[in-house]
Amino acid sequence: MRTRAGPARTNTRRRPPMTAEPTSRGRLDQPLAPKRRWLPEYDPESFGRTSERVARFLGTGRFIVWMTVVIVIWVVWNTWAPHALRFDPFPFIFLTLVLSLQASYAAPLILLAQNRQDDRDRVNLEQDRHQNERSIADTEYLTREIAALRMGLGEVATRDWIRSELQDLVKDMAERRQVFPRESDEADR
Repeated sequence: MRTRAGPARTNTRRRPPMTAEPTSRGRLDQPLAPKRRWLPEYDPESFGRTSERVARFLGTGRFIVWMTVVIVIWVVWNTWAPHALRFDPFPFIFLTLVLSLQASYAAPLILLAQNRQDDRDRVNLEQDRHQNERSIADTEYLTREIAALRMGLGEVATRDWIRSELQDLVKDMAERRQVFPRESDEADR
């Protein structure tokens, strides 16, 4: 068995030292393990649609009527019911807390719905602007084409122009006949 004699080859690439910890890159042939998150995940589009529905309901007369009915029942119950069944006595602190909680959730939902509507309006405005620009460009193009056609038609003989030229020729011929009568007309006389 023969061996080659010669200079020893050295590897010019450096390899990272082997460690017991996996590298941050991991293996490419395996999916990454899901990371633990402290906050729950949600679909922003679904949440936005739900907030718009809630905001739309909060802006109706039906909501005002139902809210009024609930408050009236709450106040009547806690005023006229037997003392053992009352759950929120006269200053109605719990009712105030419930209404504050409802308002604290309603305000951000309404703002979120308004922001989404603003985004839609902005997109519609941008589309309208592009449509207007296209319409203006088309109108300018058609205006230039009509001007070019008019300039071209200025050099083309029209029916009325030909008719007037023929009438002028007929008049000239009639005048020439009177000045220079035909020989056959003189022979007939």
